[in-house]
Amino acid sequence: MQLLCEILLWTFLVLGKSTPDLDRRWEVWKIKFQKVYDSQAELVYRKSIWEKNLDRVLRHNREASAGQHSFTMGLNHLADMTAEEVNERLNGLKVEDRAHFGNWTTKQSRDLSIPVSVDWRTTGLVSPVKNQGLCGSCWAFSSAGALEGQMKRQTGVLVPLSPQNLLDCSTTDGNHGCRGGFISKSYSYIIRNGGIDSDNFYPYEYKDGKCRYSTRGKAGYCSRFHILPHGDEKALQTVVATVGPVAVGINALLPSFHHYKGGLFNEPDCNPKITNHAVLVVGYGTDEGQDFWLVKNSWGTAWGEGGFIRIARNKRNLCGIASFAVYPTL
Repeated sequence: MQLLCEILLWTFLVLGKSTPDLDRRWEVWKIKFQKVYDSQAELVYRKSIWEKNLDRVLRHNREASAGQHSFTMGLNHLADMTAEEVNERLNGLKVEDRAHFGNWTTKQSRDLSIPVSVDWRTTGLVSPVKNQGLCGSCWAFSSAGALEGQMKRQTGVLVPLSPQNLLDCSTTDGNHGCRGGFISKSYSYIIRNGGIDSDNFYPYEYKDGKCRYSTRGKAGYCSRFHILPHGDEKALQTVVATVGPVAVGINALLPSFHHYKGGLFNEPDCNPKITNHAVLVVGYGTDEGQDFWLVKNSWGTAWGEGGFIRIARNKRNLCGIASFAVYPTL
C-alpha cells in the first residue's frame, strides 16, 4: 500500500500537479525538522527544491523496489537544499599532498590475520552520532572520532572529544574552521597542543569561535598519526580490525549520498578520484555476498541508518574510501 501511494504521488509530481498529499508531506517534513524560513519567497524556493528532491527519492525507490539499486533514499533534513549547497556548506574536507606522508606499508596488511567482520560500536569505541549543521566541520568530527576510539582502548572509558576545539584552535596549523580543514592537521594541532578537550567541556556551536582550550577539560591526546597507502582497501581493513576506527575522506558529491536512507551504498557513479567529505570507518562486514564498510557520518541520526552508512567494499575503492585514511596513535 505504501509503495502504491508513493507511485501515485510520483505520478502527480511528474505531471506537475500540486496535491493535498504533497502539501501535507511538506508541512509534516517542515515540522519534523523544525524548518522556518525568513520570507515567503524563501519558503517557495525551498519548497520547490524539496519537491525536486522528493521526485528524485521516489524515482530511486521505485527502481530499488524493482531490484535496480541496493539502497534506498529518503527525505532527511537536507531535502530543501540543492546538491551544490550541501557540497559547499557541509563537505569541508581538504586533502594534503601525500608526498610528505605514507608511513604504513602494504606488506603489513598481508601479514596479519583479521576477522571477517568488525563493528566497534559493539565494544564501545564509537561515540553517539552528532550533527555538524551547516558548517564544513566534517574533518573535525572524523578526526575526533578516530582518537576517541584510541583513548577508549587506552583508558577503558569512552569520552566524546571536542570538534569545536579543533574548529577554533587549529587554524594556525592550517585548518579553516567551518570553511574546511585537514584530518592530518587536526592531529598536528593535538600533538603540538598536548591534548584536546572533551565535547562536554568544550561543546559544539555550529560556527567558528575564539580558541578557549583548557587543560582542565583535556580528555584526549596523541603522539603520532599514520596515513595509509592510497587506495589500499586491504590495508584499511587491517587497521580497522587491529587498531580501531579510522578517519577517512570520501566522495560525498552525489545526491544519492545526501539522501541515503538505508541499505548497501553501491553507487557506480561515486568517483574514487574525488574526496571532499570526512567520515569515520567503524567496521566492516558482508551482506548477502557483498562486502561493505560500516561508516559513521556527522549529519545527525535522521540521515542514513541512524547516522551510519554501509558503503560497498572491495569495489575498486568506491567513493575513494581508502584514498586518504588516517589514524592516530597515543
